[in-house]
Amino acid sequence: MVEQRQESAELFAAIAEAMGALRAAAPRPESPRDLLREASMRQAIRAARAEGFQRIAVVCGAWHVPALAELPPAKADTELLKGLAKVKVQATWVPWTYGRLTRASGYGAGIASPGWYHHLWDAGQRALPPAAATTAWLARVARLLREEGMPVSTAHIIEAVRLAEALAALRERPVPGLPEMNEATQAICCFGSEVPLQLIAARLIVSERLGQVPAETPAVPLQQDLQREQRRLRLAPEAAERLLDLDQRNENDLARSHLLHRLALLGIAWGHAEQVTGKSGTFHEVWRLHWQPEFAVAIIEAALWGNTVIDAATAFACDRAVQAPGLAELTHLLNRVLLAELPAALTIVMQALESAAALAGEVVSLLDALPPLAQVLRYGNVRQTDTGMVARVFAQLLTRACIGLPGACASLNDEAAEEMFRKLLAADGAIALQREEEYTAAWRTALARLADQQGLHGLLAGRCCRLLQAAGVFTLEEVTRRMGLAISLAGDPALAGAWVEGFLRGDGLVMLHDEALWGVLDGWVLQLNEEQFTTLLPLLRRTFATFTAPERRQLGERARRAILPEPPRTAAQANFDEAQADDALAAMADLFGL
Repeated sequence: MVEQRQESAELFAAIAEAMGALRAAAPRPESPRDLLREASMRQAIRAARAEGFQRIAVVCGAWHVPALAELPPAKADTELLKGLAKVKVQATWVPWTYGRLTRASGYGAGIASPGWYHHLWDAGQRALPPAAATTAWLARVARLLREEGMPVSTAHIIEAVRLAEALAALRERPVPGLPEMNEATQAICCFGSEVPLQLIAARLIVSERLGQVPAETPAVPLQQDLQREQRRLRLAPEAAERLLDLDQRNENDLARSHLLHRLALLGIAWGHAEQVTGKSGTFHEVWRLHWQPEFAVAIIEAALWGNTVIDAATAFACDRAVQAPGLAELTHLLNRVLLAELPAALTIVMQALESAAALAGEVVSLLDALPPLAQVLRYGNVRQTDTGMVARVFAQLLTRACIGLPGACASLNDEAAEEMFRKLLAADGAIALQREEEYTAAWRTALARLADQQGLHGLLAGRCCRLLQAAGVFTLEEVTRRMGLAISLAGDPALAGAWVEGFLRGDGLVMLHDEALWGVLDGWVLQLNEEQFTTLLPLLRRTFATFTAPERRQLGERARRAILPEPPRTAAQANFDEAQADDALAAMADLFGL
């Protein structure tokens, strides 16, 4: 009503009267904190009058209006505020968003629809009549829905305006409000669906409009430190998106990387790390930078962790280390702390990681922790970081994982085997990344025990066999023998199909270049009866779908060559006389002088 009845000067007087009645009927006395706040407000009003101001506007909650309408003698407020501790603070204006003015954001005095109120205020400033304000709002709704691909025409808007005005008249309201607008929009423009209304609520009713402050406005210490770092590193924020290629052997580029990782840790995603391809070493880091105005708010929110970027990132990382729910989260956090170069937080995170590793009993958690630690160990030297503690934790986790792997892989159903398959691949890649003989030997021994385990799911057995063949532990003859046993017609065709899938998934080259394996697999397929083949076909199709397009094409050509019969001999070929052909060839040789 405040926004819709801007011409009504008596509205604020009515609100003040209502608040006075509420305070008089309140069941409990005012809280001491509210009394102190109101005394401070009155002192501020007195100070403004002392400076000569006559028309003074007070922005506050309506509840406080009766306490500020009449100023009692200043002595009472002075006595009330006497003895309060004084704290030096730095205050500033910050750009705020409409989304953070809503109750849903956690703001206790928030409202429900700041975007709608902005529209009403703007309409009042432009002196639009109520009908024009209604039409302007629904025109914005139509523009949004059209951008999302919904067919909203001018006729829809005309009908929605009429319906909103009719609803307001039925409810005895002077002009359509937001409920009438939403109901008309849903009925006419959204064809009765509530889904588009969620988009309208997010983009228009609430909106993420960002405020502005003058350039000379004092900034919070964290923002000041960030600006100093941006100037020092020659890394100015830009609204346009751009790529930044950092060579971590360069001191300035390494410092830039540290800054971007620290901001990312604080939730200020100025840059997103891109996948590096075509580079000759591990020292390249490519970032996609895009500065957004909302980061000003994110910096304010992150300021509670510290007054500098490094202090805030350190405090945030330490807090996350204490609250981390498991081993995988701690290893991921460790990776981020090392990339951000936070030595003070590294000790806290490592202590939490070692404690979690000592208590972790699930092999799945141990396997999940290996890939992030491997990334840390790989890039530690490039970033000039001491990773001795990380190597110790990696060795400890690997040893425990190797010991518990056979038990963790026993009696798995298809879904559990699929999950373990992915974790085995990730762990194998992490161990291969280290190129440490001790790690490799322990892992291969665990895989060999797993491959010989009775009752192991075919998916895992096939992959273990493939990994050991690639590592040179199993010879071709051994792999052929194991494959022959696994896909024997005496066994279950479904188990055989799972073994083949585990062995071949994502690696079609092994069939293209290995004649013996091709022969064993081809013979197995040829011996399947129609029912068995129909049962296994979806599984085999899923396996072959993991091959690249060139691999599938070459495999198809090879299978085609193997099954096509020899072309029939023509009558001329059937009566061919080699002796006469020799005479003919000799005569041709004489003619050509050969």
